[in-house]
Amino acid sequence: MDESKTMTMPGQSQYAGLASKVAVVTGGASGIGAEIVTRLARHGARVAIVDIDDASAAALQESLKREGKGESRYYRCDLTSVDSITETCARIESEFGPVQVLVNNAANDVRHDLDSVDEARFDELIAVNLRHQFFMTKHLRKGMAASGGGAIINMGSHAAYIGAAAMPVYGAAKAGVFGLTRAFARELGRDRIRVNQVVPGWVLTEKQRQLWWSPEAEQRRRDGQCIADEILAGDVAEMVLFLASDSARLCTNQSWFVDGGRN
Repeated sequence: MDESKTMTMPGQSQYAGLASKVAVVTGGASGIGAEIVTRLARHGARVAIVDIDDASAAALQESLKREGKGESRYYRCDLTSVDSITETCARIESEFGPVQVLVNNAANDVRHDLDSVDEARFDELIAVNLRHQFFMTKHLRKGMAASGGGAIINMGSHAAYIGAAAMPVYGAAKAGVFGLTRAFARELGRDRIRVNQVVPGWVLTEKQRQLWWSPEAEQRRRDGQCIADEILAGDVAEMVLFLASDSARLCTNQSWFVDGGRN
């Protein structure tokens, strides 16, 4: 096999037990989140899209409507605001019922250096990349437990493991996702709630291609991976679907890397 070839469409597996489940995907309007929403909907899940990108959310819902699969609703929520999170979680449970799948996907991997970050910027980056995962879980886990359990998938990043100097606060926040996942898995396991972390490598979404791709960055990516194929949003979505499904009924308290074997 020629390792220089890049897969353009990761396989779309069929997983058991997702039909009619209520799923919440933060940052679900675009990028990796939109791919997760789409594949959950194709499995018959009822999906709450939590985001602030109205235009992308509308386009995604129109696409899902044309496919005629699943059900989705858009909830505009500023995930840096705990009050907004609290209100949105209450609305979702009121309109959809208890949540069985929570995907804490939203993040902002904006590049920043040490000198450019003041206290307010530090707090903002922690809020969007870590804090919302805590509060979304806090507000939805009681309903999840009452409905018999469920799955929480937190989105980490390889930036926390490779020492990404261009975004130290992002890396610190994503390192925190690891600790949060481990603690929640232990605490919520008694309620049959499984908690896992998915750790993507450099996923080449449209945003990444426009803002940060270059021939030099591409070569570093290829050199750093054991398998040099581009990592696509669908690769990450497939892992999320597996962890959300009944197929992963005893998978919890773990980190699942989708990074091509990045060192």
